[in-house]
Amino acid sequence: MPRGALSADALPLNALSVAGGVWGEVWPVVAPGIGMTSPAQVDRWKLQAAERALAAVEDGMLLGLGSGTTAARFVDLLGERVRQGLNVTCVPTSESTRAQAERLGVALTTLEDVPFLDLTVDGADELDSHLRLIKGGGGALLREKIVAVASERMLVIADASKHVGTLGNFPLPVEVVRFGLAATRNLLGAVAADAGCSGEIRLRLGRDGEPFVTDSGNVLFDCVFGRIDNPEVLDLALKSVPGVVENGLFLGIADAAIIAGADGVSVIERDAVAGAL
Repeated sequence: MPRGALSADALPLNALSVAGGVWGEVWPVVAPGIGMTSPAQVDRWKLQAAERALAAVEDGMLLGLGSGTTAARFVDLLGERVRQGLNVTCVPTSESTRAQAERLGVALTTLEDVPFLDLTVDGADELDSHLRLIKGGGGALLREKIVAVASERMLVIADASKHVGTLGNFPLPVEVVRFGLAATRNLLGAVAADAGCSGEIRLRLGRDGEPFVTDSGNVLFDCVFGRIDNPEVLDLALKSVPGVVENGLFLGIADAAIIAGADGVSVIERDAVAGAL
């Protein structure tokens, strides 16, 4: 057995899995420095971040629309602006975002018709001060990454609980094809160990108790590593595993982040990060 591998016998397909499909519903909300935070307060912060992001949208833009609860706030606000006459055309990163945008009357297109976008606005499950992200708690990481990379700029919106010193407390999603899941999980454990990470690797389950299926027809492993000290090394390691489609590390993709919390709204920009390195 490769070093660090997890035994297929010890970990059957449905073992070490998380139900519900969306990690954010079961993961505690803790804003740095202020302990447990009420859901109502976090909701206000999400709205504040979304409102600030709306100022970056200009008439005629081609936009990528993110997925998740914070991105949904932004889409709601965008819909209001569209009703007031704003002209934008958008590419959604999930079927849920597509449905929301359609209800609001937001014009939609695809990357097949418009392969380059001006701006993507999306949330994050975790981000650090170097604008490295973990995404995929809602299961849309593959489309989110495709749309973000096809954009001139990616703007992240988040509440303060998502801003961390070290990535990894939030389980890292890895999207994989359905064939050979036990073998893929074993190899994920092995390469993660080589990259300095260890922990449970859980098959994500939906509310029906069956494996959660992404919009692209794949399934997800959630890797409970606790901390990821070298995200770049881990990213390369995970991508070396046959069967892995993509992982939730977004590295060198985000250009800025708007973070709303108890101390107000702050902005992290890539140029400022680069100057500090």
